[in-house]
Amino acid sequence: MATITYQTADVNGFKISYREAGTSGNPKLLLLHGFPSAGHMFRDLIPLLADRFHIVAPDLPGFGQSDMPAHDKFAYTFDNLANVIESFTETVGFDRFAVYVFDYGAPVGFRLAMRHPERITGIISQNGNAYLEGLSDGWNPIKAYWQDASEANRNALRAFLAPETTRWQYTHGVSDTKAVSPDGQGLDNFYLARPGAAEVQLDLFGDYKSNVALYPDFQKYFRTHKPKFLAVWGKNDPFFLPPGAEAFKRDIPNADVRFFDTGHFALETHSREIAEAISEVFSKA
Repeated sequence: MATITYQTADVNGFKISYREAGTSGNPKLLLLHGFPSAGHMFRDLIPLLADRFHIVAPDLPGFGQSDMPAHDKFAYTFDNLANVIESFTETVGFDRFAVYVFDYGAPVGFRLAMRHPERITGIISQNGNAYLEGLSDGWNPIKAYWQDASEANRNALRAFLAPETTRWQYTHGVSDTKAVSPDGQGLDNFYLARPGAAEVQLDLFGDYKSNVALYPDFQKYFRTHKPKFLAVWGKNDPFFLPPGAEAFKRDIPNADVRFFDTGHFALETHSREIAEAISEVFSKA
């Protein structure tokens, strides 16, 4: 079994908690989680890849065990999340790496790639969107908040933070819900229930519009640099639709796009299949 260590890094005074596995000198792989999770979402994937990669999986600012300053002390924007994670990679010596992006991790990882294309050896996107056709109608309440940041529209989004919504995100589109461990969703709900966490998440809901505004820039990066690219997609995701995965091939014709019969949190049911896809694609010359 691979040894996984649990560490913290001081990133300009910001504590970032992270998991690390694998041997220094192996190809580097940065794992970036999504909402409302943290590095624990990779608990099944990391042991399957640690024999061939040097892996780090940080908790984003405001998530998991990383620092969560109050939202009036730290601006919770995706630009700022990317700023902290960029500094984190430099702190832990990740100079050239592949990046695995999921959900919120995608706009963070794509920002890093645009800023420093020379550092990126490849991208794995697991339900990490960069195209308008990938957004489902499930985004409509959040889009309403983008158009009118009223208190009523903000409060309407609190339903996304409820424990039953987290459970739904984990189980929607899964053929056998008994196969979904309670561990990840239980931790997610614990972190969401912390004092101040709701306002942090609502701020990020509001700022997600900055990611959609950057879609043309992300796509230009894909067209220009054509990184080695693997999309591994839960095809029953209620938020990020299969056309969003297929769209990557417009800008990266050699992108490898694979669908799995599962939902948003595809690693909960298909970690082994996804690990095999990563090993296959990233072992190619």
